[in-house]
Amino acid sequence: MGRGQLSIEMMILLVVILGVVVFLANAMMKSASKASEGIETKTDSIVGSSSQGAYGIASGGFCASDADCASGSCNSVSYKCD
Repeated sequence: MGRGQLSIEMMILLVVILGVVVFLANAMMKSASKASEGIETKTDSIVGSSSQGAYGIASGGFCASDADCASGSCNSVSYKCD
C-alpha cells in the first residue's frame, strides 16, 4: 500500500514540474519572438537608411565625395550634400 501512495505522489509532482516547465518554455518563446521582431525592425531600419546611398544622399546629408550625393555635389567645407 505504501508503494502505490509513493507512486501517486511522484506522478503528481512530475505533472506539476512538467506544467511549470511548459509555462516557462511558453513565456521564453514569447519573449524570444518579441526580441526577434525588435531586431528585425531595427535591422530593416538600418538597411533602409544605408541603402539610400544607392540612390544618393539627400540634400543636407553628410557625404565624402560628389558621388555620394543625389545632387552630385558634396560641399568640401561642411561635407554635406548641396
